[in-house]
Amino acid sequence: MNKILLATDGSAYSDAAARYLVQNPLFSRDFVVHVVHCEPDVAGDIKTFIDRSTLDAWHREQNDKAMQSVASILDEAGIACECHGFVGFAPARIVEYAGSIGASLIVMGSHGRGGFLDAIIGSVARRVLAHAHCPVLLVRS
Repeated sequence: MNKILLATDGSAYSDAAARYLVQNPLFSRDFVVHVVHCEPDVAGDIKTFIDRSTLDAWHREQNDKAMQSVASILDEAGIACECHGFVGFAPARIVEYAGSIGASLIVMGSHGRGGFLDAIIGSVARRVLAHAHCPVLLVRS
């Protein structure tokens, strides 16, 4: 069975990527989608004031919220999916997880802000494209 990693940030762009998987006739139903969201870690200064279990619960809640919409779209279409929440630098965690499961494809929604804004604020999609060891499909809504 093929494994597709669908990275989500909880936005409408990620929902569009999920709908693309559901509606595109090029994709057979012989795959499982690994829905991934990566919550940025909090600064070390903040960690000294919050106990670990509270911080872990907050990360889990944020990850679950971000993956909820995409998982619902896939579930309603009858596409098997697994949700995985991570903490850290999103591009690195996405590429790392894709390699660990042997993903045949990474799918991401693209905000499409353009080169200037991407240069200033960065682009997760651009970094994943640069480091992924499998094809990456960017979907623009």
